[in-house]
Amino acid sequence: MRVVFMGTPAYAVASLKALVDNGFQVVGVFTQPDKPRGRGGKVQMPEAKQYALEKGIPVFQPRRIRLDGAEDLRALAPDLCVTAAFGQILSQEILDIPRFGTVNVHASLLPKYRGSSPVNWCLIKGETETGVTTMMTDRGIDTGDVLLQRKTAVGPLETAGELTGRLAEMGAGLLIETLRLLEAGSLRRLPQDESAMSYYPMLSKEMGEIDWSRSARAIACLVRGLNPWPGAYTDTREQGRLKLLLASDEPGQGAEPGTVLDADPRRGLLIQTGEGALRVLTLQAQGGKAMRAGDYLLGHSIRTGEPL
Repeated sequence: MRVVFMGTPAYAVASLKALVDNGFQVVGVFTQPDKPRGRGGKVQMPEAKQYALEKGIPVFQPRRIRLDGAEDLRALAPDLCVTAAFGQILSQEILDIPRFGTVNVHASLLPKYRGSSPVNWCLIKGETETGVTTMMTDRGIDTGDVLLQRKTAVGPLETAGELTGRLAEMGAGLLIETLRLLEAGSLRRLPQDESAMSYYPMLSKEMGEIDWSRSARAIACLVRGLNPWPGAYTDTREQGRLKLLLASDEPGQGAEPGTVLDADPRRGLLIQTGEGALRVLTLQAQGGKAMRAGDYLLGHSIRTGEPL
C-alpha cells in the first residue's frame, strides 16, 4: 500500500514513525513550510520533515496544498493518505486523489473537541477523560466518519504538553490497528453524532491572562491547558509578569480575588480567587527559568494580604 503522510509537529511524528516501523510504504511526506521559531527567530524545519529526511522520504512543503501541492500528490499515486496535525484543510480535489481515502489521527474522542487544539481545550474545560480517534477525512473540520477510538484518563496535574505526548503514542498505535483492519477489509465506519459535537477556536496569547475572579479550579485548568504554549500569566505590581506553569485548587479564605494568602518558601504561593484558592506549584518570571514556587520565593519577596 502506497501511503502519503501529511503532518507537521512532534505529535505527527509518532504516527509517521509507526507507519515506517510497521512496514508501510511511505512514498512522501507533506508538511508545513519551515518557519522562524524561538526568541532568536531562527528558521527551523517541522519535526515531521526532520524525521522524513532522516529516513530518506521525499518531503513536500506547499503553502496551500490545494494550490501548489496537488500535482505532486497525484504524481506519488497514493493508495491512502494519513494526516496527523497537518495544519491545512484538505479540499475535495485533494481528498479524491488517494483511492482508499484519507485517514486522520485526531487527539480527542470525536465528535467532542473538533478543531486545531483539542488537547488544550480538553484540559481547559476540566475533562477527566479523553482519547484518540481515527477517522475518514471529509471536507468538514473533523466531521468525517469515526473508525476507531481509544480512551484514557487525564492526570490531575497533567499539562497539555504531557498529554499531547501520550496521545501521540496512543494515536500511532491506533493508526496501525486501523490500517490493518483496512487491509483486511473489515474496517467499519460510524457517522459522528452531531448533537454531541463541540468545536473550539485556535489558541491565542491573549487567552493566557488570568482573571482572578474566576474559580481556582477553572484557573488551574487554564494553566495546565496552556502549558507549554501560549502560557497562562499574571501581571504583578512588584514582580512583573509571572507565567504560571502548574497549579492546583484548594479552599480559599474569603479574601478579595487576587489577594496573596500565603507566600513562604516552605509552603509555596497561595492566591485567593473568585471561588477557592490557587496553589501555584511551578512558575516562570520574565527572562527566567521555570522553577518551583517555593524556590522562587527564596529570592523574591511577595507580601501576604495584598493583591498579587
